[in-house]
Order: sequence, then structure tokens, then C-alpha cells
Amino acid sequence: MSAYSPLFDPEKDGPVWSRDLAHALERARATLAEKGRANIHDRDELIRAAYGLAHVLAGLLDALDEEAGR
Repeated sequence: MSAYSPLFDPEKDGPVWSRDLAHALERARATLAEKGRANIHDRDELIRAAYGLAHVLAGLLDALDEEAGR
């Protein structure tokens, strides 16, 4: 089995900071709009898109957990 680097490692990368849920939603929408224009035939662009989307999704989940008191 070969070693790899995950897109997002919660143990290493920790929680993604967000001011609040509204801010996390705004960032998620903006990133989705930006990364949705990635060239599907460009490997590097798709890797950057995947990382960006994973990062804002983690931030959104952290904000939702905080809002719910978890």
C-alpha cells in the first residue's frame, strides 16, 4: 500500500475557523461558485477545487456543530 496525503486531515488540519454559520455559508457558496468553473480536463485545477471544497465543507460542518452546541 502506498502512502498518500489526504485532502483534509482533521487530526492535522484541526477545525476550520469560521466566524459563524452565516459566514460559513457565504464562504461555501462563494467557493462552490468559484470551483464549479474548474476545467475538468486539468488535473491540478481539479485537485485545487477538491481541496478548496473539502476545506469549506469542513468549516461549514464546524459552524453547524457550534451552532447546535456540539
